[in-house]
Amino acid sequence: MSGVSEHGRRLLPHEIVERMRSELGDLAQETIREIRRQVPEFAQPLEGPFARTIRVGVERSLAGFVTRVSDPPPAGEREEIAELSRSLGRIEMREGRSLDALQAAYRIGARLAWRRWVKVGQEAEIAPARMYGLAEAVFAYIDELASHAVEGYAQAQADTAGELHRRRQRLLEALLSERPPEPEELSEAARAARWPLPRTVAALVLRREQPPGERPHFPRLPGTVVLADFDRADPVVLLPDPAPEHVDLLERDLRGARAALGPRVEPADAAASLHTARRLMELIGRGLEEHRRVARCTDHLASLVLLEDERLLDLLAGRRLAPLEQVRPKQRERLAETLLAWLQCGGSAPEVARAINVHPQTVRYRLRQIEELFGADLRDPDARFELGLVLRARTLLPPSRWPSPL
Repeated sequence: MSGVSEHGRRLLPHEIVERMRSELGDLAQETIREIRRQVPEFAQPLEGPFARTIRVGVERSLAGFVTRVSDPPPAGEREEIAELSRSLGRIEMREGRSLDALQAAYRIGARLAWRRWVKVGQEAEIAPARMYGLAEAVFAYIDELASHAVEGYAQAQADTAGELHRRRQRLLEALLSERPPEPEELSEAARAARWPLPRTVAALVLRREQPPGERPHFPRLPGTVVLADFDRADPVVLLPDPAPEHVDLLERDLRGARAALGPRVEPADAAASLHTARRLMELIGRGLEEHRRVARCTDHLASLVLLEDERLLDLLAGRRLAPLEQVRPKQRERLAETLLAWLQCGGSAPEVARAINVHPQTVRYRLRQIEELFGADLRDPDARFELGLVLRARTLLPPSRWPSPL
């Protein structure tokens, strides 16, 4: 707007500028009245912080224009008026409105100011050429104020988004901690984070498939506000009230990562859902069979129960499978496979043969060996149950992770 100031000084002599200045008080009051009448968003009581801000904004903006088209503006005045417009933009954003109302107010101010300056110009018999230049200056000035308001609005949006992101991150951390917040604290934190508190949540753990530093593409789930942290080594998402269609959408559109979905729990138990999802992802990484992009814990509950504590599983295997240490490694594998099939089929050699695809006579030979090795344990319900657990666990992992001693 430096051109406006220089151009204005050439157009308007000192006495005209002083006449314009004398009209500012009445013009400001007229402008405020019309803004309140024509813009419903600004039709608020004349008292209070908001009304004062509007009044000051109108008065300073009008005075700033008159100064700008006459004398060189005092140092800092241009930035002061720009910041005033930015503050109006920030107010509009924080009040939850668009900039439409403020832009309408600027247009009303420009129209009323121009009418007033035309009247002054006619009374002073100013040449039309000078009035045309003044008109350009008025509307260029309003455009400048409007652009500063846009800056303030965008700045407030960024600040709000940043603060909202921080609040949601803190809420996510609190929910996933070993000591979740108390119900009242949780409700307050959820309100502050603009996160409708759901009845249930499920934790989703991601395993990256793209180079470090690149975020996975996580699709937007309609009608759902997720809490997410994609910057950690194992990105985590907390899904509120997860529905089958949400999981189907993730299965279809998730890119750059695989995922494990924990069970649905109450929000206060989100850490338990996260633990289960992490455990499932760990088991998949070690060979647990899963072909879908989004693995569901509900599809692997038996495996998760069996493999929850592999240290204890090894101890149980060492106790129950110790008789197999008496035979060669390859023979151990054949006997272990046959024993599991026998336990599952109820003792019928033909059924066991069909299950493991060998001849029934071969099965009978192996069963005699198993009887010699395990003896009374095969008739003890507790021993049979524990043998089934250990042998079943062996089928869930690759041989390198089989429970000892096999």
